[in-house]
Amino acid sequence: MVGPSLTEEKRENGMQRLRYGFVGLVGASAGLTAVQAGASLVIIALAACVGLVVGGALLWYLDWSLS
Repeated sequence: MVGPSLTEEKRENGMQRLRYGFVGLVGASAGLTAVQAGASLVIIALAACVGLVVGGALLWYLDWSLS
């Protein structure tokens, strides 16, 4: 028999990096949308921060609904 190729610790580390990447992607998307709309630097930063909060909320919802 062939065992799992990843240890539980490495698997959990990879999942944590995937979660951070998901939240970062949502935040970057919000910021880039503000850039594309021609917003000021303050609004771009605000949009990116709000995007990070929304990404965190989406991640929480996905974790909650799948567990």
